[in-house]
Amino acid sequence: MKENTYKPIKKRTLFGQLEKRLCLNGISLDTPYYLSRLFYLFFLGLLYIWNAHYHEKMLHKIHQLQPVVDGLRVKHMRLQSTYMFDSKQSEVAKKVALLAIYESKVPPYIIKAGK
Repeated sequence: MKENTYKPIKKRTLFGQLEKRLCLNGISLDTPYYLSRLFYLFFLGLLYIWNAHYHEKMLHKIHQLQPVVDGLRVKHMRLQSTYMFDSKQSEVAKKVALLAIYESKVPPYIIKAGK
């Protein structure tokens, strides 16, 4: 007859996995090596949180300024279209006719130099 033996059940916990992966077996909290890693992870966490807050704030500003940008874009397009319309030759001729300046009906002379 076999004897009953007690076999402990090995549970894989989160901290056990971290200890195994970071090679922290046998290292106490007093070791500067462990504390330097802990401070490094703390610094990375703070940097991550700051970055998330910064980008949320920037997105908020962008959403606030979007209507202003849209209004300025409409104004720019309107001014550009009026400028293009007013700079046509026929429109310029109409505006300068009030000053008694008219288009020349005679084509320009071509001057050719002889050899």
